Amino acid sequence: MRTEFDSELEERLVRYAAIDSQSDETSATQPSTAIQLDVSRLLVEELNAMGARDVELTEYGAVLATIPGTVAGPTMGWCAHVDTAPQFNATGVKPVVHRGYNGGDITFADAPELRLNPENSPHLAGKEGEDIVTASGLTLLGGDDKAGVAIAMTAARHLLENPEISHGTIRLAFTPDEEIGRGVDPRLPGDFACDFAYTFDGGKPGEIEYETFSADRGIVKIIGVSAHPGFAKDKMVNALHLASKIVMTLPQVTMTPETTEGLEGFIHVTDLNGGSSEAEIKLILRDFERDGLAEKGALLQQVCDVVAATEPRAQVTCEITPQYRNMRYWLEEDMTPVDLVRAAVADVGLEPVSVPIRGGTDGSRLTEMGVPCPNVFTGMQEIHGPLEWISVQDMALATKVAVELARRAVT
Repeated sequence: MRTEFDSELEERLVRYAAIDSQSDETSATQPSTAIQLDVSRLLVEELNAMGARDVELTEYGAVLATIPGTVAGPTMGWCAHVDTAPQFNATGVKPVVHRGYNGGDITFADAPELRLNPENSPHLAGKEGEDIVTASGLTLLGGDDKAGVAIAMTAARHLLENPEISHGTIRLAFTPDEEIGRGVDPRLPGDFACDFAYTFDGGKPGEIEYETFSADRGIVKIIGVSAHPGFAKDKMVNALHLASKIVMTLPQVTMTPETTEGLEGFIHVTDLNGGSSEAEIKLILRDFERDGLAEKGALLQQVCDVVAATEPRAQVTCEITPQYRNMRYWLEEDMTPVDLVRAAVADVGLEPVSVPIRGGTDGSRLTEMGVPCPNVFTGMQEIHGPLEWISVQDMALATKVAVELARRAVT
C-alpha cells in the first residue's frame, strides 16, 4: 500500500539519481569532482523553494539549511551525502521504477543477462507489491546515498508544511565526497551547529548503527633501480616485483575483505600502480578496535621492512594515515541519541536492530569531532554495483522515522 510520502520520495530519488555525481579519490580539489555540485545546487534551489532558512552552499561543497523549530528543544541534525561510489560505473544513471514487484526476477533493459531476485538479494523476499527502483544495468543506482538525501528532503518539506507538528530546530547537511572519506570538512561540525545528528545512510528497515570500523589508509612506495632490460643483469631492481612480494606476503586467507565477516578486520589492497622503476600500493586497514587497527598497521610496516631487507638497493616507504574511528567510543558515553532513534523506529512499527557497520559514514567523523551521529536505515540494498535497488516503501518508513525523531526530541 502506498503511503503519503511514496510519490515524493520516488520522484526525488529518480531526479537525484539521474545526475552524475561520482567522487574521485585521486583528485586534490574540494569537492573532488565538480559534478557533485550539480546535485548540491539543485538542493539549494529546492530548499529555498520549500521555505527552509539559512540555505547555503559552503565553499567546501556542503549544503546547509535550517528547518525552524515550532517549540523549544535541542537542535537536531540530519545528514546525507550527494556523491556516488567510485567503485563502479556511475555515469549516465537511468533509474527504473518497477511498480508492484511480483516476487520474481527483475530484469535490466541495458543488461539483459542480469537478474535481480530473492536468491541473489534475500531482502527482496516479501517485497511483493512494493515499488522497486533500480538502474538500467550498466551503472549503480546511487541510492547510496541519494535515498538518504530524498528522505531528509521529504521529511523537511513535511515539517515545514505541517507546523502543528511539535519539533525543535532541524539542521540539514548534504555533504560531498563521503565515499572517498572526505565528507566531513573540519569546518562542518561548527557550521552544522546542532547538538546531535543522524546520517540517513543505512540499509534494511529498522537498522540503527552506532558502531563502525576504525579506518586507516596505507600507501607503500617502492623505488627500484632502472636499467636497460637487455643489459640489466645484476643492475636492475624491479619495483613491481618487490610490490608483488609485499602484496603476497600479507595474510591472504585470514585478513582480506573476501575472507572476513562480522567483527573481523582486514587489510585490503585497493590499487597497485607503477612500473619497473617505481611502484605504489594503496591499501585500506579496517578493525573495530583501536588496538586491532594498530596491529594491522604494524603488520603492514613489518612486511614492508622484511621485503625491503631482501633488496637494500631499493627504497621502500610505508605511510599510514588515519581516516576515521569507531563512533561507538564516543556514543557509548551517552547513548541518548541512539535511544531516541530506537524509540522512533519502534513508533513506526519496526523492530530496532543494531549491527556493527563494516564500513563508515560521515557520522563516524562527526561523532569523533563532537557531534554524536548514529546512522539510520534508508532501505538501500546491493550498493556499489549494477544490482543496486531500493524499495520506495522502505524509504517511506525511514521518512516516518525522521518525523518521529523530530517529535520525540521535544517530548
